Amino acid sequence: MILVAAGFIYKNGKLLIAQRPEGKHGAFKWEFPGGKVEADEDPRDCLVREVREELAIEIEVQEAIETIFHRYPDRSVLLLFYTCRWVSGEPVAHGCAAFEWIDPKHLPHYDFLEADLELIQKIAQSGEH
Repeated sequence: MILVAAGFIYKNGKLLIAQRPEGKHGAFKWEFPGGKVEADEDPRDCLVREVREELAIEIEVQEAIETIFHRYPDRSVLLLFYTCRWVSGEPVAHGCAAFEWIDPKHLPHYDFLEADLELIQKIAQSGEH
């Protein structure tokens, strides 16, 4: 099982989403920025590291908001979602195909990884973000 930390990164009411790169599982699908937690790594530290590596921005990890287990045909993932605040830097697509700052209500209009769909549906139904 793969442990993944992912962030709902907000700046001025907009949410940052990233598109997976070509050649990776789920290529060109959208996701919340983050990545695999390394052995003995705090998931919050992982999230800061991955966002710095993939998007070249600094964030502050706030609270854990959701945990989702998802089984793909070839792997299982446990996703830990956190709310985050953008601190500094302008995103650059180093480890992703693209990124966008969007209004959270537009989440259902993007083709997200299967593991993220349950959370997106909850947000869309409740109007929360």
